[in-house]
Amino acid sequence: MDSSRIKDILSTSRNIAIVGLSAKPDRSSNMVARYLLQQGFYIFPVNPGIAMVLGLPCYPSLFSLPAEVRTNIDIVTIFRKSEDLPPVVDDAIEIGATCIWMQSGITNRDAAVKAENAGLFVVENRCIAVEHQHFFH
Repeated sequence: MDSSRIKDILSTSRNIAIVGLSAKPDRSSNMVARYLLQQGFYIFPVNPGIAMVLGLPCYPSLFSLPAEVRTNIDIVTIFRKSEDLPPVVDDAIEIGATCIWMQSGITNRDAAVKAENAGLFVVENRCIAVEHQHFFH
């Protein structure tokens, strides 16, 4: 994994779609989202099961994000089971995201290769909040 590229992605990105964000405060996705908000990132929750989280509207899919947001997503951070990744990666490629970030414990080599072949930077099995803290605190 290219640490300098991870640092670059985190320092130049502002808009993060969080797929699988939970409304439950004790869930990792919720804690990570709160951290990212505190660090000045704009987050866009994606979860078809909830309408609002952290005071923000939650969208059922990447394609349901407003067009002006959808076309400006830098990172798609994923909190889903590894086998659920292929359609999320397809959507991330379609909207023109820069990076696919599979959170700790999440890997899918086929989805990662597809994203890389489409020109996206891929991070697997790493927590975006931990990596941000490592480089910037």
